[in-house]
Amino acid sequence: MHELGIVFYIIRDVKEAAQEHGVEHVNAVVMNIGEVSTVVPEYLTDCWRWAADKEDMLKGCELKVNIIPAVTYCENCGAKYPTVQHGKICPECGSEKTYLLQGNEVEIKEIEV
Repeated sequence: MHELGIVFYIIRDVKEAAQEHGVEHVNAVVMNIGEVSTVVPEYLTDCWRWAADKEDMLKGCELKVNIIPAVTYCENCGAKYPTVQHGKICPECGSEKTYLLQGNEVEIKEIEV
């Protein structure tokens, strides 16, 4: 379960940002998690609750998760398509010359105070 390690990094970054701006308590952290990022949102929120409540600045702080859909781009025909549904092979032209445009994110979108 790498979600606990991710939570420790989130906490570190949130605390640093809060301290830089003179914030004493954070109410919520909003995360963007890509559909194919390998992060399990339910595990992340469970780990968050356990770890955040150990920090005075984060006691009761909610972790909100936005799931970013995975989208792949085909270099041959220019099609953009849902990655999970079709994988690496373009459903329009059958090309394997594709790459992921979005859906692998694990990022802090905002911190609510």
